[in-house]
Amino acid sequence: MSTTSPEQGAAAPAPADPARPTARRPAPAPAPRIRRILAHTALEARILLSNGEQLLVAIALPAMVLIGLRLLPIGRLEGAQPIETALAATLGTALISTSFTSQAIQTGFDRRNGVLRWVATTPLGRDGYLAGKILATLLVHVVQVLVLGLLAVILGWRPNLLELLAVVPVWLMGTIAFGSLGLLVAGLLRTEAVLAVSNLVFVILVAAGGIAFPTSSYPRLLHGLVDLLPSGALGELLRACLAGGDVTGGSIIVLVLWAAGGSLAVARWFRWTSV
Repeated sequence: MSTTSPEQGAAAPAPADPARPTARRPAPAPAPRIRRILAHTALEARILLSNGEQLLVAIALPAMVLIGLRLLPIGRLEGAQPIETALAATLGTALISTSFTSQAIQTGFDRRNGVLRWVATTPLGRDGYLAGKILATLLVHVVQVLVLGLLAVILGWRPNLLELLAVVPVWLMGTIAFGSLGLLVAGLLRTEAVLAVSNLVFVILVAAGGIAFPTSSYPRLLHGLVDLLPSGALGELLRACLAGGDVTGGSIIVLVLWAAGGSLAVARWFRWTSV
């Protein structure tokens, strides 16, 4: 009879063969592209709407423009209700503040902090990053229109469905034009210069670039210059849609050319890394 104990009779585990490959879990696959873009859209929109300075530029300043132009006898078209011309100027101000100023400042800081360079190495990629920013901008625009539109209704505006539908293509083209210009400023200048330039240009375009006042109210020499600015074209088209102004083919062409030219300039000269 064997005197070997159960422990002694148990077979010792075979040593691992270093030549045998060990099984590894496959790396998790990235989320579908549309989900990545929507997640980035939510992040960008949350940043824009949770920042006090951004809310001041996106909501508070346009609201002050609306109230001021509604009460003061300036910036009006003959035969139009004061609230209509005031709302047209307000929506133009809101569009430029978000598409140009906020976009330039936020992207400029992302570029300085290395976020843009890092994004290029992630599954989101550069295209997904830009798509998310565009969708976030449009989402913020929806919030702006709802808030400012409600304020305009309180001040006496009565919405017209056809007018609102006519504003949509103008708004989209303006978003492309000023969004591309904002990205161009953020991609070419240092962050400190982006802050100064974006805010200065915003004030000039709203106050003297055809947003607050119709181009017809400018002296003849400046009239032609303002007509060539994207702000002048945007202001005229918004007044045409909301206040019964004249729709001119020149304003449409100018805004389309700025949108196309700005997009091409971003594709050509935008720098993803800071110098």
